[in-house]
Amino acid sequence: MTSETGKEKKSTSSKAQDATALLKADHEQVSELFIEYQEADSKNKKKQLAEQICNELTVHAQIEEEIFYPAVKQALKDKELIPEARVEHATLRALISEVRGVEPDGEMFDAKIKVMQEYVKHHVKEEQNEMFPKAKATDLDMMELGSKMSQRKQELLAARP
Repeated sequence: MTSETGKEKKSTSSKAQDATALLKADHEQVSELFIEYQEADSKNKKKQLAEQICNELTVHAQIEEEIFYPAVKQALKDKELIPEARVEHATLRALISEVRGVEPDGEMFDAKIKVMQEYVKHHVKEEQNEMFPKAKATDLDMMELGSKMSQRKQELLAARP
């Protein structure tokens, strides 16, 4: 849970985990934040949750694009899953830019968060049902990849205001 100020962040456990477990944990955390947003009853709480969702999605997408996707693309010699995921990330970045730092102003702001939630849900389903099983079937060292991603995630989170 977040603190009242909204500054507290869940940190990835220092315990080693494979790359897909780290990404699934991120997916679950963001899903919980979207639920909290839907249940929020004040503009301040919605703004804080929207910022947290945007930050989590931005960091998550960055570690996927810098570390996970290139490794999986090479291992699978993929020309479909990874490019599609990158396009989905670009669309999410556009939605993030429309809500980040903006005061929740009613139904249009809520609609953008809802569309973001639905888009993330679709993206997560494709990753977890298609990409992750295929990636695990390769000879990629998922523990090493997870370690690199966890380290990079901590660097990115530490650099956030």
